[in-house]
Amino acid sequence: MPRLEKKRPKTHLALFALVVSAALIALSLPQPLLAQYVPGAGAGDWETATPTSVGWNESAVPELLTYLEDTETRAFVALHDGRIVIEAYFNGFASDSTWVWYSAGKSLTAALVGLAQQEGLLSISDTTTEHLGRWTLMSEEQEERITIRHQLTMTTGLDESVSFGCTLRICVKYLADPGSRWVYHNAPYSLLRSVLESASGEDINDYTAARLGASIGLDGEWVASGYNNFYYSTARGAARFGLLIERGGEWGTTTVLTDTAYVREMTTPSQDLNPSYGYLWWLNGQSTYIAPESPESLPGPLAPSAPADAVVAAGAQGQFISVVPSHDLVWVRMGNNPSGGYVPTDYHESIWQRLAPVIGYTPTTLEDPEEGRGRAEELGALEVYPNPAKARVWVETRSGGDVVVYDVLGRRVFMREATLGAPTELDIAHLKPGVYYIVHQSGETSLARRSVVVQ
Repeated sequence: MPRLEKKRPKTHLALFALVVSAALIALSLPQPLLAQYVPGAGAGDWETATPTSVGWNESAVPELLTYLEDTETRAFVALHDGRIVIEAYFNGFASDSTWVWYSAGKSLTAALVGLAQQEGLLSISDTTTEHLGRWTLMSEEQEERITIRHQLTMTTGLDESVSFGCTLRICVKYLADPGSRWVYHNAPYSLLRSVLESASGEDINDYTAARLGASIGLDGEWVASGYNNFYYSTARGAARFGLLIERGGEWGTTTVLTDTAYVREMTTPSQDLNPSYGYLWWLNGQSTYIAPESPESLPGPLAPSAPADAVVAAGAQGQFISVVPSHDLVWVRMGNNPSGGYVPTDYHESIWQRLAPVIGYTPTTLEDPEEGRGRAEELGALEVYPNPAKARVWVETRSGGDVVVYDVLGRRVFMREATLGAPTELDIAHLKPGVYYIVHQSGETSLARRSVVVQ
């Protein structure tokens, strides 16, 4: 690993201006929009809710928990609107027990890279060589074509049969041009630790604690294991990270991930080869996916029983942090191996088959507003469909007022008067892909809020 040298941000003034701008925007927002609950700094400082109180089907919870226990689960936590609704521990585990994330830590690394970019310490368009020096035995020309973005998207073109886990220079060999193939490959990912440490001049544990321990209360630690880097934390710590992503990088009234373009890119398709992969995050709702164990493209979404906008940090032996903005839902599963593979996608789907009845989700492909009429009366005070959406979205409310669209920084994008007796159609073709908030407002009072993913 190269000597750690502290690099200063490229511009202090730009960052200061961004912070000031965000603060001014926040002051202009209706207070109810800002009042998204987040847990306090203490491990036990977390509000809870019952399944019934959030509109979930409490009678379906026992079947879910029985299945989790039968499949070697140690911890399961489910949040709604940031509050703990389900929390269960098995086989001697407790809320203060720690467990390894395995490859779910890849998604945490992606967030750390985004933090480093917003600080000006690196750009994902940088070549890996710029931060590591010569790190392969390939020709300089071949090596210089690999960027941090290729590492984030599993498209380095390196030969995984030689270097799946090994990061030594002798192991890292050229197979194809960067960006020409997608394959699940640990070595290029593992080297991101060295990139981050070189760019920041800090050990990765110090960097993680300073940025996410201090801001959201993340309580874990990176541990090197051979060539790999594994993160260990409590289930609640993992849920805190999931909540940060579900909120688009915001934590209460503080924007932790200010580089909103990066957050959007991280949680949407990063390339065409495997549309179900962002920046080290697995994405649901796409037409095809490539599983970690095979280079073949498979039809259909990653988890047919899950909402289309679900994004997942996933690791070996069934470590999952599943984030669903449209349902204000985050759930975490930690435990032993229920099925084989680097990332047991079949087990993730099996959990969703039992969780969907709990949260009242039925897979649907609503595209016609007539199909959705009456859903607000059935499912809540505000219903948005389809979600994810592309060119247009329909919003159904129970009362009059306005339908307001905000971006992840809380900036008002546009507003329409709510249509009574029929869904309100919103033209969103001009919006950039990403997460937005649709708020039903009466004056400056927010009556209800839903997230929508614009593709």
